[in-house]
Amino acid sequence: MRLKFLMTGLAASVLLTACGAKDGASSAVNGAGSSFIAPLFGKWAADYNKETGVQVNYQSVGSGAGIDQIKKKTVDFGASDAPMKADELAAAGLVQFPSAMGGVVAVYNIKDLKQALVFNGAVLGDIYAGKIKKWNDPAIVALNKDANLPNEDIKVVRRADGSGTTYLFTEYLAKTNETWKAIGANKEQKWMEGSIGGKGNEGVATNVKQFEGSIGYVEYAYAKKNGITSASMINKDGKTVAPSAETFAAAAEKADWSVPGMAASLTDVAGEKAWPITGTAFVLMHTKPENSANSLQVLKFLDWGYTKGQTQASELDYIPLPANVVDLIKNEWKKITDASGKALM
Repeated sequence: MRLKFLMTGLAASVLLTACGAKDGASSAVNGAGSSFIAPLFGKWAADYNKETGVQVNYQSVGSGAGIDQIKKKTVDFGASDAPMKADELAAAGLVQFPSAMGGVVAVYNIKDLKQALVFNGAVLGDIYAGKIKKWNDPAIVALNKDANLPNEDIKVVRRADGSGTTYLFTEYLAKTNETWKAIGANKEQKWMEGSIGGKGNEGVATNVKQFEGSIGYVEYAYAKKNGITSASMINKDGKTVAPSAETFAAAAEKADWSVPGMAASLTDVAGEKAWPITGTAFVLMHTKPENSANSLQVLKFLDWGYTKGQTQASELDYIPLPANVVDLIKNEWKKITDASGKALM
């Protein structure tokens, strides 16, 4: 099943024609943020519109912009792969909960290279710190002894916008690379001089596809959609794993959603099959929204996604949330109330 959502420049937008909500509530709601989750939200929105007539507009503008827009109340929900801290949520009057889980992958463009490359956190981190500059650097060759690696400069592609995908990627590097331990994880990094910026996962994928000798990082759905090669990774258990729904699920099994804001970390978790750069996009909503009808429609849309949207998630190589996690999310939803203090759902 092919993903159907509109691409405009480097930003993706789900814009569907609604014929009016069947239950008489608001016929359109708006969200913005994470490009990591945009393929899934796009598919959910299209199918939900067919079933209910409700239009869900989602702008793939990056996690930083998504957080900014929900704080400013210009959208009904935001989405960020980098979770907000409990004190930040409280100060902004927001509630946070996960949507679906997926993987971030290193993608590259090397002419005539037949086999998939293998990286670990130490090597990948050194590339993004500017310490490894050539494709035939001994550290890369040591992990890929049978690969015919060229004596060419590595063109480093990274996000140009505030990005939750960047947060997941750098969180992993900070756990596995000595240089990045000092730099730390962040949505917005001060990148190495000469690196190539791309807006959204869409922009990074486009740049990697365009520039021979490049490397980048994107959510897995974008690698598949653009036909660019994903590297395998050596995980925390020392096993070489390829990106797949199975390896994402193996990492997701380790999630601890009991932490404040449900801000579970899924990077560099133990497990023989675990993909080391796994994460989720967190949905952000106001606990006391100005438009209760729209917020209720958002919750109904997500409730539909958590149940009827499971197949679509799997088809796009996301990992649907287990039933017990959905129960925890619905408990968080009780914090979202109307003006009288009554929970919307």
